[in-house]
Amino acid sequence: MKCIVVDDEPLALALTQRYIEQTPQLQLAGSFTNPFKAMDYLLREEVNLLFLDINMPGLSGMHLLASLPVQPMVVFTTAYAEFGAESYEYNAVDYLLKPINYPRFLKAVNKAIAAANTRSTGTPADEEIVIKSGSQWHRVRIDHILYIEAAGNYMQFHMAEKKLMALMSMNELMELLPAQHFIRIHKSYVISLRHITMYEKNMVMLHKLSLPIGLTYRQQFLERLNRK
Repeated sequence: MKCIVVDDEPLALALTQRYIEQTPQLQLAGSFTNPFKAMDYLLREEVNLLFLDINMPGLSGMHLLASLPVQPMVVFTTAYAEFGAESYEYNAVDYLLKPINYPRFLKAVNKAIAAANTRSTGTPADEEIVIKSGSQWHRVRIDHILYIEAAGNYMQFHMAEKKLMALMSMNELMELLPAQHFIRIHKSYVISLRHITMYEKNMVMLHKLSLPIGLTYRQQFLERLNRK
């Protein structure tokens, strides 16, 4: 996916560049601290994804985007939370609040991949996330994940057909997963809501698999199921 970064802060620009370079699904086509030069580039070149700062001197990110006759997918990046609601008026894929960590960045990339699939087929695509296991990157469909288990400094993703081990913390895992499909039920387990077949006070069944529900997480789990 061809992308560019526009940010008038050199340190923030460098961080986003580094994240893009370590994400194999992305190809960095250009970086700009000057929004007018970025606009000129976007008028001449086709770009799939734009990482765009909002608050820039001379031309804001939102005004830059509005000026384009053909708009790429955009992920807004900003230090100001108050722009969040307005950003979605521009059909933003995501809104990243600085300082941005890599798991949160990767979650935005996963959203962009899903949106690109939807654009190309004209129908909603099965959601996917990208997981790094060892030196390899894997695209995994959300509906294939049964549960994730904490194992020391790693998270083990359990699918019906395979398992993947990824180096990440529980907080990083929760940043990566779409919250509407997953819930933490134990200090060691996060499960897919789609695969629940039965539950009772202290236990949940995912098809034929039984997992414990921790006391700390029980009330939140029950409230979540009652909202479904």
